[in-house]
Amino acid sequence: MPLLARRFSITNFIIASSALGFQVSVLYPWHMKLDEDFAALRKENVRLAKLVEQKFRIGAAASLEGKEEKKGKVEGKA
Repeated sequence: MPLLARRFSITNFIIASSALGFQVSVLYPWHMKLDEDFAALRKENVRLAKLVEQKFRIGAAASLEGKEEKKGKVEGKA
């Protein structure tokens, strides 16, 4: 029975060491790459949001000017 327990301990140690090695050598660098990609994506999202907001403001201002021109023409005809 002690031999079986010792084999389980050694097997557990080997599996845990392999898992830790995989995490350190594969998952951590991949995680850092994902962080960089998400930061770039966040910057792009902010840039596009500002662009859309700017175009919306320009469009709203043009729409308001168009309505005022139409209102002036209608009042001028009356």
